[in-house]
Amino acid sequence: MTYKHPYKVVQGYEKSVAYFSMEFAIDQPLKIYSGGLGFLAGSHMRSAYDLKQNVLGIGILWKYGYYTQTRKSNNELDVLNEEHYYTFLEDTGIELDVTVHNSNVKVKVFYLAPKVFGTAPIYLLSTDHPENDYLAHTITHKLYDNNLATRIAQYNILGIGGAKLLEALGRQTDIYHLNEAHGLPAAFYLYDQYKSVDEVKKRLVFTTHTPVKAGNEVNDPNFLMDMNYFHHLPMSEVEQLIGLENSQFNHTLAALRWSKKANAVSKKHQVVSQEMWGDYEGICEIEAITNAQNKKYWTDELLEKAHLKENRGAYLKRKRELKKALFDEVADQTGKLLDPDVLTIVWARRFAEYKRADLITHDLQRFESLLNNTDRPIQIIWSGKPYPLDYGAVAMFNKLIHLTKQYKNATVIIGYELRLSSLMKKGSDVWLNNPRIPLEASGTSGMTAAMNGSVNFSTNDGWILEFAKHGKNSFVIPEVDLSLSQDQQDRHDLDHMYEILENEIIPMYYDKPDAWLNLTWKAADDVNKYFTAKRMADEYYKKLYMAAVK
Repeated sequence: MTYKHPYKVVQGYEKSVAYFSMEFAIDQPLKIYSGGLGFLAGSHMRSAYDLKQNVLGIGILWKYGYYTQTRKSNNELDVLNEEHYYTFLEDTGIELDVTVHNSNVKVKVFYLAPKVFGTAPIYLLSTDHPENDYLAHTITHKLYDNNLATRIAQYNILGIGGAKLLEALGRQTDIYHLNEAHGLPAAFYLYDQYKSVDEVKKRLVFTTHTPVKAGNEVNDPNFLMDMNYFHHLPMSEVEQLIGLENSQFNHTLAALRWSKKANAVSKKHQVVSQEMWGDYEGICEIEAITNAQNKKYWTDELLEKAHLKENRGAYLKRKRELKKALFDEVADQTGKLLDPDVLTIVWARRFAEYKRADLITHDLQRFESLLNNTDRPIQIIWSGKPYPLDYGAVAMFNKLIHLTKQYKNATVIIGYELRLSSLMKKGSDVWLNNPRIPLEASGTSGMTAAMNGSVNFSTNDGWILEFAKHGKNSFVIPEVDLSLSQDQQDRHDLDHMYEILENEIIPMYYDKPDAWLNLTWKAADDVNKYFTAKRMADEYYKKLYMAAVK
């Protein structure tokens, strides 16, 4: 079989790239993503198609997706695992063999053609094969399975299965791009072919996404050996070529050592990554390629048209319609009727402790005074998916569920996937983002909010440092002294959050509507100058794929 790219490649993008990612957020019907990593991968694949780059994606067809977010009888979070079926995917008929824990696992390959959703071609791997036993079937059941052996098996399928797929397609692949270290077994497969680290480095690039510990996995190398993670490479050679840290295998560190170049996902994240990894021997250069989002997919056309024509009446009319569409969803889920003429704040992203979804509620008296102000009212909506076994994040989600029951203008809605994310970005006035610095590598949801007239209100972390002009295109909480205790840092951020809300955001929205409108337009102009995924996809070629091995 000889691979033929399904569209004509544009000059400058000829180098052939295979992009390995555990998740792709392509469109609402295809439920194979959990959060920001997938949103980024989806926008990358869309923009690679828009630019006609020689890129294809390799991922996994998760039978049960991540999970479907539902509610218990008391409205608390519940998790539903349901099978998904996709008639728009093509069964390629390709079958691969991947060794997992000394057993042969059969892998089927499905194809998402560019014409379906407007993306680069994407191949999705599945162990849902009649010759596999039940245990092998479960490998591609759930994204980020909580069982470690299953999760390592998933990495084998993505990395080794993906590398074998490229061979089966007959595709000459110049660059293997690992979107996080999940697909790292592909590097060991390449090493088995070339018997040379230098040959692997010529082909491997790596994107690191987070400074958070959970995102930089460390495992017992003997366990990985048993799982065939190293593709037949003996332990002595693994230790010699990659190195172990405290007798443990660090996946991110290994990717940094075997790649010709890596990238962080914002300029600030590049600095943080250098501080994290710079003292380790043998790591590659870490470039900054700031995340971005696909403008065509995320932007409301009518809103943008009114903005570009500077038609204030049409813009405000459309924004009100978008708020009403969001509020219809809120009413359907919660029975609460929100007002499209009221300042609406949204906090929506993955629930994790460091993102502090509930920070604004930590001063309950002040919180209630905001909600109960009839002269300058506000509304606030939360949404997002916690990892089901992150009990702290689940508890925070449920705490907000019960807290907001007593307020008609505060609520939590479920089902934060692509469709709801779009509704919330288009239907909000303020996009609240208050992670602890410096733990937010990028935080790209605010980009698509700004594209749709929602003003970023954020701590000074991730991409915000490259975008924000306080009071001009956004509002930024002053950076905290990181030598303070965590409680003191939270107090600092909370106090400044309320000061900015009470003294700047709310007065501008109600008393200076022209200034507010100009600020939203300035935000859209600024975000579209640099934070669209066409720029990002182009930079990947120029800064990563075309780079020479040093």
